[in-house]
Amino acid sequence: MMEEKTVSGILSHEHTKAHLTDVNYMPPLFEAVPLGIQHVLAMFVGNVTPALIIASAIDAPDEMRVFLVQAAMFVAGVATLVQTLGLGPIGAKVPIVMGTSFGFVPVIIPIAQTSGLPAVMGACFVGGLAMALVGFFIRHVRFLFPAVVTGTFVLLIGIILLPVGFAYVGGGFGAPDFGAPRHLWVAFLVFCITVGINQFTKGFLSEMGVLLGIVVGYLVAIPLGMVNFSSVGTASWVALPQPFAIGLEFVPVAIIGVVVMSVVTSAESIGDIAGTVIGGANRQPTSKELSGGVMADGLASSFAAIFNAFPQISFSQNVGLVALTGVASRYVVAIGGGFLLIAGLFPKVGAFVTTIPNAVLGGAVIIMFGMIASAGIKMLSLVDLNKRNMIIIGVSVAVAIGLRGQPALYENASAGVKAMLESGLIPGAIAAIVLNLILPGKEVIDHGDE
Repeated sequence: MMEEKTVSGILSHEHTKAHLTDVNYMPPLFEAVPLGIQHVLAMFVGNVTPALIIASAIDAPDEMRVFLVQAAMFVAGVATLVQTLGLGPIGAKVPIVMGTSFGFVPVIIPIAQTSGLPAVMGACFVGGLAMALVGFFIRHVRFLFPAVVTGTFVLLIGIILLPVGFAYVGGGFGAPDFGAPRHLWVAFLVFCITVGINQFTKGFLSEMGVLLGIVVGYLVAIPLGMVNFSSVGTASWVALPQPFAIGLEFVPVAIIGVVVMSVVTSAESIGDIAGTVIGGANRQPTSKELSGGVMADGLASSFAAIFNAFPQISFSQNVGLVALTGVASRYVVAIGGGFLLIAGLFPKVGAFVTTIPNAVLGGAVIIMFGMIASAGIKMLSLVDLNKRNMIIIGVSVAVAIGLRGQPALYENASAGVKAMLESGLIPGAIAAIVLNLILPGKEVIDHGDE
């Protein structure tokens, strides 16, 4: 009898593990809701920060800053719901969180400063359509993205994001007390709680490490004077979306720069989808998932331009969160998307979440960014590490990290070229794609279940 119970327990445990890696599994609501909120907390500040950076660059008034932040939250919520639940062929239908892309910021700022925000929105609208076309024809261009390319790109995403994570640990970019002991200690506390819960507990509790780490860190930060609630008091209760409030202007020079960025950024989207599916569901992504996912990124960016927000992309830190928690349910992330949409309609909700100190987020995101790099290593472990593939990986990493670390090499380049080189990801991705095409020998691509 005891043996039967033991066998039954083992089978039950394996059944649960199989459920967790199934993108179509819906956990009980009491588990799914906090897991979904955890995804939102991991990306919330990152989603609204590009809008704040761009607003500061053009010296926008406070009302415009609040308006852009609300638009960013609303659009990210809609885009996440489409990406996870699907809209016909649009959407990967895997646990991908969408948000405002940091990659476009260096390209958008000079456009906004010289031609205005309507020109930015017009360029982003066209750029989104270009990216959607890449997704539509993904079956014909997928040969450009074998595992050695996408694995390298996912690895680069993790490596390049790590300095951003440590900037959060120090208190955030431009913080007057950057690196102050209180920031470092709070971040360290969140880090320890997150790792401890993830590694030393079991079941549902182990999946909640990031959320519990952020909650405890937030509570500790309040008496340390690190939380400012003034934005909550001044925020209005309801703000409905206003399409075309900024407007669209189509300036050719602006369009060219954003379209180039959009097409190359497709590699980031493919890498994130692959990293999510491999890290969470332990399989290769299908062509249908990649096509739907990239189309969703592109059309969401065009939708964002209409609703006064900036280009949308899959958020890499949430790829790391899927790998960290082991929960691959797309419905969990869809719940997070619903929360984002609500935050976009009710400014006080969004204002409250933005009170989370950067250091609190930093203690969690450095783990998630590291997990993204680990997912890239996992993808590359499936590749034959022969002389050819080692060259592709090595040169791509060298180009991405080297150019990003030495901006003086191209300080006289045009703004568009400078923005692409400074990203690190774009030259690294181009190097991987080109080397894969020109070096002798071809990697066979697993197209998965079409």
